[in-house]
Amino acid sequence: MQSTCVIAKKFMDEDFLLSNETAKYLYHNHAKNMPIFDYHCHLIPSQIAEDKRYNNITEIWLYGDHYKWRAMRSFGVDEEYITGDKSDFEKFKAFAKTMPYLIGNPIYHWSHLELKRFFGIEETLSEKNAEEIWNRCNEIIQSPNFSARAMITNSNVKYIGTTDDPADDLKYHIEIANDENFDCEVRPTFRPDKAVKIGNEGFAEYIKELGQTENTNITTFKELIDVLGKRVEFFVANGCTITDHAMDRVYFRNTNEQEVNEIFQKALNGENLTQEEIEKYSTLTMIELGRMYHKNNMVMQLHIGALRNNNSRMFKKLGPDVGFDSIDDGEVAQPLSRFLDLLDTEDHLPKTILYCLNPKDNEVLGTMLGNFQGGGVAGKIQFGSGWWFNDQKDGMERQMMALSQLGLISQFVGMLTDSRSFLSYTRHEYFRRILCNYIGGLVENGEYPADMDILGEIIENICYNNASNYFKGN
Repeated sequence: MQSTCVIAKKFMDEDFLLSNETAKYLYHNHAKNMPIFDYHCHLIPSQIAEDKRYNNITEIWLYGDHYKWRAMRSFGVDEEYITGDKSDFEKFKAFAKTMPYLIGNPIYHWSHLELKRFFGIEETLSEKNAEEIWNRCNEIIQSPNFSARAMITNSNVKYIGTTDDPADDLKYHIEIANDENFDCEVRPTFRPDKAVKIGNEGFAEYIKELGQTENTNITTFKELIDVLGKRVEFFVANGCTITDHAMDRVYFRNTNEQEVNEIFQKALNGENLTQEEIEKYSTLTMIELGRMYHKNNMVMQLHIGALRNNNSRMFKKLGPDVGFDSIDDGEVAQPLSRFLDLLDTEDHLPKTILYCLNPKDNEVLGTMLGNFQGGGVAGKIQFGSGWWFNDQKDGMERQMMALSQLGLISQFVGMLTDSRSFLSYTRHEYFRRILCNYIGGLVENGEYPADMDILGEIIENICYNNASNYFKGN
């Protein structure tokens, strides 16, 4: 068969993901240089406070990255090269061998963006050049100007929202806030999952730990709520304006404090709970927390739809958050509506961001927003950006399409890293390119006028200004 020569566009050039002239203009003139407001991530505050340095590229690139781990497992890489005892170079080489076969996977784009922006590496990574790239990256990592804070500053990050347990003493946040030499706000996010998920192992032990933060012994549901209220106040006093919940399933069950207190007592005594009891406890606890958030002018984030720890064998071996989670398909609309409606009826509904892991729920959330907007707050209820398995090109485009068709994408608070890596700020670039391409496509299809002033304003607002106003404004 005679071969044909295909003239391909250069891989990941300056117009990467920008398929029309309007998109190129909007990205290069408005999106590209906007600061980053990274309002939700899983960075470790102590590493920022101590300005952590790294030994090699594997430590910063592969440790804890369950996205890459899943890909390596699918490629047939043995676990000893992923979470096992093989050397860091051997792990890096195993990932490098996997890379050329990640066609269509966002990890291919993310990884090469990170290599380009942080290490100046233009070549695509493979087993053939793994050692060369390993050495070049490590040389930069060992340079005086490569550290946790340097990566934040060089990425033009102005705000970081970490994810923090109510029992945390926030000492590292306090230390960072008192450091006048660091020009980035690092604020805690109140994440009380361990207090909400009553059916999880270790619940009673955690409640004891939580009580100790306020020098008390929590024995009743009311006492729990009182302690959580004090912890909210402590977080707010230390700059917290954001909360977060891993609401894997949305529950709403009619109940009352007396009934929930009895359920709480059973859990403290180590007794087994029914699913109905778990749902009743979760319902009332979330309602009480929502009231607190509204009182303190906090934003409530609800991450909906993860099915966690599916592989029980690997969970026992490695624990959670190591790449064995997937998308759930549970009911969302009715329980979520009832939860938001109860808080709204009381005038206690805080600013809220709704994320769905299952893209079937894009339109569910896209229409749910409009039910509870108001109070003079632009975009009070937000549809969060494509999350986890959806923070790739197709997932982001579908989220943007649902939001723009069913709500106001102009009021969108934009992207977040949701990551444990300081290299992940390139995901904001990835998002911004996709955003500009989507908006540019509407213009060039004749679906929106080529008013570059208003278009530029919308792009800059989604990239940074909306988030800054939403999380820091009144």
